[in-house]
Amino acid sequence: MGLIVSGICPSPHCGEDFLSLVILYHGMPHQSRFHSFSSEFCRSSELTGSNSCTSTTFTMSNTKTIQVSHLSATAGYQMPNPYDPSKPTLVLVNSFTTSSDLYKSQYGNSKLTSKMNLLAIELLGHGKTRTKHENFTYWDTAIMNLEVMEKLGVKKAFVLGTSQGGWITVRMALLAPDRIEGIIPLGTSLDYESERTRKLGCWDGVSACTAPIDAWTVNEATPDFEPDDDYCNFLIDIGFGKTCSQETRDFWVKTIKSNYKGDDGRKRARMAAINLRERDGLHGRLFDVRCPVMWLHGTDDMVYSVANAEQEIKMFVNAPEANLVTVKGGAHFLSASHPNEVDNALIDFIGRVHK
Repeated sequence: MGLIVSGICPSPHCGEDFLSLVILYHGMPHQSRFHSFSSEFCRSSELTGSNSCTSTTFTMSNTKTIQVSHLSATAGYQMPNPYDPSKPTLVLVNSFTTSSDLYKSQYGNSKLTSKMNLLAIELLGHGKTRTKHENFTYWDTAIMNLEVMEKLGVKKAFVLGTSQGGWITVRMALLAPDRIEGIIPLGTSLDYESERTRKLGCWDGVSACTAPIDAWTVNEATPDFEPDDDYCNFLIDIGFGKTCSQETRDFWVKTIKSNYKGDDGRKRARMAAINLRERDGLHGRLFDVRCPVMWLHGTDDMVYSVANAEQEIKMFVNAPEANLVTVKGGAHFLSASHPNEVDNALIDFIGRVHK
């Protein structure tokens, strides 16, 4: 399966400072264009010896919406099968400027869905989730997710979150410890975007986010706005891997452009980026997480390093169990690059821990 439990990243590239980013303007006013990236940031198959993105058949999204009270939000969600209260439920939280379609591989795995309900909820600022409030935080998304669970009749759940979704899993466990059975942070960091994490080989998130935030912070209406191809391909390269299939790349370019078009799209993308750059760290709060933790991390993650995960998993001092599981060759969006390894680990963890 290629799993290494609490292992050390075997790649000599894990500790590199990956990102070099320049924003230039092209075309419509205030549209941004990612122009220059360091070659080290997007590792090729020649360096890793593996294709970091498996091919997935993409079909039309099955996303639905539900109204909740917090921020009067309309939350986008996917539940591939009818809810079965006799099974455990796994809530899935997507990564930065993606959507619940990130977990299509999991929806299509009958081995996984026969064991548990899957409920993917799109963060504020993402997918089909909407609120009239222009400002919101990750804590707001955690509250919203708990309300979605309640509205759908889900009393308890495990939570898996990719990248930014990882810190949503912790927030949900802190806010509702009686409702969260366990958490699965995936390809994430639980610090703020700190110098500590950069020294451990994580990306420079402040630099990565500041240029697009500046470009997207305008008073004028931008009805023709959409993220351009360079932005979309940047996200795909660091998330799915530079060698991912053309089908994957085409799907996500189209999806990102569609999700963030127009003035409303620009505002949601801007707030999502502000949240990523300026989030609060969770180190001091990990003491209060008292549910089981399984942290999944790819050794070829180009955003957050295995070295950082190895330090942070030890901070769950009051969790009944807290284990780091690394996947050799796994990308940042690990559930997409290595779905079999992730799904098998989920079946084992949830099957063993669920009461």
